[in-house]
Amino acid sequence: MSETRGLTCIRCPRGCQLVATIEDESVTAVTGNACPRGAAYAADEVCHPMRCVTTTVVVDGSPLDAVVSVRTAGDVPREKVTDVVRALSDVRLTSPVHVGDLVLADVCGTGVNVVATREA
Repeated sequence: MSETRGLTCIRCPRGCQLVATIEDESVTAVTGNACPRGAAYAADEVCHPMRCVTTTVVVDGSPLDAVVSVRTAGDVPREKVTDVVRALSDVRLTSPVHVGDLVLADVCGTGVNVVATREA
């Protein structure tokens, strides 16, 4: 038995409205996409959704602010997002912090690093 799922593609600025047909937990067809990236996005989002995580961490000794914004340098599995945020809640950096500085390597065993996104 097949089911369908509606998605809005985020791979390019067009925001195509996709309809993915799912059979046996895999995408068998995608309609509504204006480019091949839409079909790949639908398959990824249905079968193995990934997310970029952004948050803040505490900075000790910063003359500007008490926190700095950070993000994962790549996508992590959606089911790990809460674990990533929890791991970062215990991180404390020491000023100065620069854009691109490594904040946490291989966060939660995902193989993805967390980096600073602004100065502090």
